[in-house]
Amino acid sequence: MSGQAGEGGREGSLEAPERHALSWKDPKFYDEQDLFQELERVYDICHGCRRCFNLCNAFPTLFDAIDESDTMELDGVAKPIYWDVVDHCYLCDMCFMTKCPYVPPHEWNVDFPHLMLRAKAVKHKQGRSSARDKLLSSTDMVGKLAGIPVVVNAVNAVNRSKAGRRMLQKTLRVHPDAKLPSYHSKTLRKRVSPTRDLVPEGAGPTTGRVALFATCYCNYNEPQVGEDLIAVFEHNGIVIALAAKEQCCGMPKLELGDLEAVARAKEVNIPELARLVDEGWDIVAPVPSCVLMFKQELPLMFPDDAEVAKVQAAIYDPFEYLMLRHKGGKLKTEFKNPLGRVAYHVACHLRVQNIGLKTRDLMALIPGTEIEAIERCSGHDGTYAVKQEFHDTSMKICRPVVNRVKKFEADHYSSDCPMAGHQIANGFDDHSEPEHPMTLVRHAYGI
Repeated sequence: MSGQAGEGGREGSLEAPERHALSWKDPKFYDEQDLFQELERVYDICHGCRRCFNLCNAFPTLFDAIDESDTMELDGVAKPIYWDVVDHCYLCDMCFMTKCPYVPPHEWNVDFPHLMLRAKAVKHKQGRSSARDKLLSSTDMVGKLAGIPVVVNAVNAVNRSKAGRRMLQKTLRVHPDAKLPSYHSKTLRKRVSPTRDLVPEGAGPTTGRVALFATCYCNYNEPQVGEDLIAVFEHNGIVIALAAKEQCCGMPKLELGDLEAVARAKEVNIPELARLVDEGWDIVAPVPSCVLMFKQELPLMFPDDAEVAKVQAAIYDPFEYLMLRHKGGKLKTEFKNPLGRVAYHVACHLRVQNIGLKTRDLMALIPGTEIEAIERCSGHDGTYAVKQEFHDTSMKICRPVVNRVKKFEADHYSSDCPMAGHQIANGFDDHSEPEHPMTLVRHAYGI
C-alpha cells in the first residue's frame, strides 16, 4: 500500500472542508494527459487510505484493480481501468463530505467527485458519450415527448411490459429489472392553479412568498409530489406559485460531463429565478439534486456570477424552509393523523447541503410517529441504476438500505429523492410503493 500519509503529509484536518471553483473554461481542464496525471496522484492517495471502500463501486473497482495487479500498486493498473472508476462515480459527494481526510484545505487537495466530473467532461468533449446516455440525461426533452397525450399511454405501457423492456434493453441497454418512472400528460404545471388569497408573513430569513422550481421529475413524472408540497405550504399560510418558466436544472447533464448543456440551462433558469428573488420571492425545489445544483454546482461553475450567487442564497430545500418557519413560530403543528413507523431514507444530495435532517425533524413533530433515519446511498443516481451495465451494482449498494427498512418493520418508507424511494421499492420486489415525505405530511395534516 502507498504510504503517503507517512511521507510528510499530515493525516486529516480539523478545518472545515471547502470546494474550489471548477475551472471548466480553462483549456487545460480538457487536456487528457494533465487529467491522467491528476488521476494518478489522487488514485494513489485513495489507495493508501481506503476509507471510502464501502460508499459506491468506484472505489472497489480501483482497489480491486490494484490488488489484482502484478505490482499491487497503482503503477500496475492498466489505464483503461481508470475510466472504469470514473464510470462508476455518480457524483453523490459522500466521499468528500463524510469520509475523505484530505479534502481542501488539506495540502493534498483531494476533491474526488470533482475530479471524476472533470474526467466525465473530458470524455464527453472527446465525443465518447453514448447516444443512450445523452438521451437519458435529456429529461426535459423526454418528458415533453413522452407526456404528449396520444403518446403517454404507449410510453407507460412499453415501460411496464416485458416485451417493451426487452426492446429497451436491446436498443438502449436499459436493464429490464430497473424501475422506470411513469409519465403524465397532465403535468404539474397544468394542474396548479393560482395560489389562494394569502397575505405573506415573514419568519426568520423566510419571506412567506415561495416560487416553486417544479423540476423535470415532479412536472412530468410525479406531479402529485408537487401538489402535496403546494397543499402543505398553503396550509401553513405560505404564498406559493410556479416559476414562470424553467428548464432542467442541469444535474443530469452535469453527471454526463456535458458542461456546455449545463451552462445553456443556467442561461434560462438563473435570470428568471434571480428576477423572482429581486421581487421578494424565496425559491424552493422538491428534488434535492435540483436544489444542490443551484446551491453548489452552478456557484462553483460560475463563481463570479452575481445572479447565480443571488439564487444560491435564496433557494431552500422544502423541509429546510418549513423548519425555518417553525423556528419563527409560523408552522402549524396541529396534525390529525399519526404516521406510525416511518423508515426515512436521507438522500445523498440532501446530506451534501449541510442543513441537518430537517425532514426527519418535521415528521417527528407528528404525534404517534416514530422515524428511523437511514443515512446511506440508495445507489440510484437518476440514470446509473437503469443502465444495463450498472443496475445489479446499484441494487447491491441499495441492499443495506432495504435491510434497514425491513428490520424497522416500517408502516411507510420514504425518501426526499423520489427516485431513491423507487430504488428501495425495487429492492423489496413486493409491489409496495414509497411515499414521499411531503405526501406523508399532507396526510398527517388531513388536507
